[in-house]
Order: sequence, then structure tokens, then C-alpha cells
Amino acid sequence: MLVLLPPSETKSPDGDGAPLDLAALSTPELTPVRAQLVEALIRLAADPPAARTALGLPPAQDVELARNAALCTGPTKPAVERYTGVLYDALGVRTLTRAQRARADRRLAVGSALFGLVRAPDAIPAYRLSAGSVLPGLPTLRALWRPALGPVLAAAGELVVDLRSGAYQALAPVPGAVTVDVLSERPDGSRAVVSHANKAHKGRVARLLATTTAEPDDVVRVRALLRRAGLHVEHDGGTALTLVLPPT
Repeated sequence: MLVLLPPSETKSPDGDGAPLDLAALSTPELTPVRAQLVEALIRLAADPPAARTALGLPPAQDVELARNAALCTGPTKPAVERYTGVLYDALGVRTLTRAQRARADRRLAVGSALFGLVRAPDAIPAYRLSAGSVLPGLPTLRALWRPALGPVLAAAGELVVDLRSGAYQALAPVPGAVTVDVLSERPDGSRAVVSHANKAHKGRVARLLATTTAEPDDVVRVRALLRRAGLHVEHDGGTALTLVLPPT
């Protein structure tokens, strides 16, 4: 089972790993696009006004430009520890046992605007690039990634649970992937999409899937696993699951 996570805008700035080595990352088929984007971001960082425009950043966040400038020289750390925020707090990889972390390292991957796909242990630096960014002189990220990343995901050879946000799913959809929508139920029985809680609950789902000793191989078994954990999960057919949060 492969569990695809969304990246986060916020990233841990530290690390004690050697500088980025694109050849050492998993899925080497993606190296040419990765190298093109890394080079473009480093070049763009030398022109702060253009970089702010392309990345949607105010001057107060110029530290992000400095990180992009240091993509090939800055420290790295495992991808699953590089990303931060609500989802990754709920995932809580630092609280896993050794056996759980080993399973998580095998199952977790992150959809990335810069790297396309990184496995949990892949060593990456801090960076700033979002799925909707358009870099000067390059096609859209969707146009760059879909031809390279699409075949990789389509040939995964195992059940894929795609927890990525819509913008990152659009970079390269996964045919037949299990998806999870999170809805909040109001006291009157109506339901609404949630944002903050959506990320937290997807993080909890990711933790369950990453650490279970079971090997679910279809949507029905994923649903059963989540229900055994006490989650209210509905399945109306197909490969989409709906996680319903009770009224508060």
C-alpha cells in the first residue's frame, strides 16, 4: 500500500543531512524534471522581485528565497520530517515505534511541486514551491509533471490511498486510487466540508494506514480498518470514502 500525502507550505528549516543529491532520491525517472525545477528555482532566487511574484510571497518571507537559493548546498532531512503543519502534527512520525516507523517509511510518500514524489525517508532540503506556481520561462507544473509522474503513479503496482489536495492530485492523478473526503455533520444533519479539521483527520488516517500491520489491498479493507479504529467512514461505491465528523 502506498499512502500519498500532500506537502505543506511550512517546512522545518533545519536538518543535519548532506546536501541534496537528486540521484539518491527514490523514483529516478523523475530526476530530469527535478533537476530542471531546482535549477530554475535557484536562478529565480537571484531576482527577489521576480521570485516573490512567481511564488506569491511578500518581502517579509524572503527567507524562503534564501532557502531556494541554497537548494543544492543546504542541509537535508527525511521528507516526512521536513514537512510540518496540522496534517504532519497529526501523523506524528517522531512518536512512532521503530517497527511503526519502518512501515511508515515503506508506505508514505509526499506529492511535491518540486520533486514530484518523495518517499518518507528521501533526504530533501527546505524549499518553497507550490502546485499553482508558474516559473518564468517554464511550462506550468502540471504540464511538466503529468507526463513524467503520471506513468510512475499509474504503475505503482499496489493499492494507492491518495490523500493529496486537489491541486496536487491535478499534477498527476492516480487511476483507481482510494480517496478520503472529510465532512463535518451539523446538529441539523446537514454536512459541510471542513478545512483545518480536514488536514488533522487526514493526518490521523495516514498514521493508521502507515502503521497498521494489516495489508489492505482494496477500498473495502481500507474502510474496515478505519472503522475498527472508531472512525465513521461511509462508502457509496467506487473508490471514494467519506469520513464524517460528528456534531460538536
